[in-house]
Amino acid sequence: MAKNTKNIASNKKAYHDYFIEDKYEAGIVLVGTEVKSIRQGKVNLKDSYVNIKNGEAFVYNLHISPYEKGNIYNVDPMRVRKLLLNKREIRKLIGLVTLKGYSLIPLSLYLKNGLVKMEMAAARGKKNYDKRQDIAKKDAERRMQRQDD
Repeated sequence: MAKNTKNIASNKKAYHDYFIEDKYEAGIVLVGTEVKSIRQGKVNLKDSYVNIKNGEAFVYNLHISPYEKGNIYNVDPMRVRKLLLNKREIRKLIGLVTLKGYSLIPLSLYLKNGLVKMEMAAARGKKNYDKRQDIAKKDAERRMQRQDD
């Protein structure tokens, strides 16, 4: 990420459950009170995913808590939000999802030059034995580090 970015939320579970292949940066269409809530860090990316319908990308299950002082201007915290991508990027994502069987998952949400951006990835799901292998590899690396110290 560049100098003038501030990380708001990240999806750590994504790295545990998926093999990350390609990463993309997308803008996100929000309402004013949602932006204020995001700036306070009240976002949950855990179960969210991206889907493409009619040539447009949308993010589902992205929970942005209602802004306390937003009263009537607050919207549904789980509403579907549109992502801003180029046509070329959307076509590439459609190809990855339909032909290769990848999933599109959000990795992080951050502010870049005052704008809210989402980093998403084309990812392949891990099986249980893949997850166990990753855990065993991390344990072995930790043991090696302890022996070196």
